[in-house]
Amino acid sequence: MIYFPNAKINIGLFVTGKRDDGFHNIESVFYPIGLNDALEMRISQKSETKFRLSGDNINNNVSNDSNNTVLKAFNLLKKDFKQIKDADICLNKRIPVFAGLGGGSSDAAYMIKLTDYMFDLRLTNKQLHDYALEVGSDCPFFIENTPQFVYSRGEKMSKISLNLKNYYLVLIKPEINISTKEAYQDVHKTSTPFDLRQLDVKDINNWKNYVKNDFEVRLFEKYPLLGEIKDTLYNMDAVYAQMSGSGSTVYGIFNSAVDLNMLSVPENTFIHQEKLQ
Repeated sequence: MIYFPNAKINIGLFVTGKRDDGFHNIESVFYPIGLNDALEMRISQKSETKFRLSGDNINNNVSNDSNNTVLKAFNLLKKDFKQIKDADICLNKRIPVFAGLGGGSSDAAYMIKLTDYMFDLRLTNKQLHDYALEVGSDCPFFIENTPQFVYSRGEKMSKISLNLKNYYLVLIKPEINISTKEAYQDVHKTSTPFDLRQLDVKDINNWKNYVKNDFEVRLFEKYPLLGEIKDTLYNMDAVYAQMSGSGSTVYGIFNSAVDLNMLSVPENTFIHQEKLQ
């Protein structure tokens, strides 16, 4: 059985304060996109679980052991449900890591959904959410996989009626890897949060005036290339452009398809374009 964990973009990201538990409170909109990994699981003929990684977007930053979010999710369920057997699990990575696109969180959430289906666990939606949250704050979003206003650590959500269908999305991720830890070390509240629950696609041409990502100021100072990419996207007539999450992907939303040959970016830069659904 094969599932296809998809990525997300952040539209706006406000850091509203530091919590007593060491985490930060945020407000953002998560929007699912079509860029995806491929996750395959087969019941093993041997009494051991094997995990294999493949794809262009794997390197030393992608764990191939029990620290990988896929294995964390699988082992979490296997501990609680005796009917889950050992399995051969393969993950083909297309979503870049340290990119602010939620690839690792999505892989984990889809592993939970795939295991639920394969072994007929019949988990409730709340159980799916609870297991996903044990892996990471962003994981529950991918259980729902619809546009959501997220808050608190990012684990709390409310559905919003935002529809970007028929717009075109361009993702650009240079060879810069920004960990969540690094991003939060330097973040400072830099903007007055707009209520992202009121986000209206009819005003998309004005989003750049009030839909901000609080990580951009410090990270653009540290990595000027990211700011240059954002400027390039606007110069190519993006209606909105932003860095996604705390990672190093900068995206642009366009009214029509873009000639990617117009882009002048460093070698080995990841570039992806899709028509949003």
